[in-house]
Amino acid sequence: MSVETQMTATHRDRFGRTINRDHSPVLSQGVPLTTILVGSLTPLLPIVASGPVVPPLGFMLLLAWRIQRPGLLPMWIGLPLGAFDDLFSGQPFGCAIMLWSLALLALEAIETRFPWRGFWQDWATAAGLIVAYLAIGAIVADGHIELWRVPLVLPQVALGILLFPLVARLVAFFDRVRLIRVRHLD
Repeated sequence: MSVETQMTATHRDRFGRTINRDHSPVLSQGVPLTTILVGSLTPLLPIVASGPVVPPLGFMLLLAWRIQRPGLLPMWIGLPLGAFDDLFSGQPFGCAIMLWSLALLALEAIETRFPWRGFWQDWATAAGLIVAYLAIGAIVADGHIELWRVPLVLPQVALGILLFPLVARLVAFFDRVRLIRVRHLD
């Protein structure tokens, strides 16, 4: 093989792998939905506690996907994902449907009002929505508020707020996985 042929073959191998490749539609749409659905299954984990400790991971993943990729999930996705979460969360059916849909509407309003984004704004937005989600979920599940029960939800609220940046990093990793290019065999 001549030197010119070797250079051409090396050049082709180096850059030719990315020609005629596109994002996989299965990965691009399936990864966000799968991560949120798996996150909604966290109530099935064998964790024994005297009060609610595990934060709503499915909801946090929904928030992280919506904050990092605003146009990826449609606005109506709160209904089917919330219904799936309602099946496993132990909340009355319709609670997550309503709260997830309202959270998506709130995120849309916040993004329209404040189009610039930063880490602290995203974390504060997610923290506010997590607190509202858990507070309204506790009211809907119990039917009335008793002040002595408020401290029971505080570990779940604190853990949800503190873990959101890690969930956002996890979503960033899955976003890179989602954008893996595959070769078309046309």
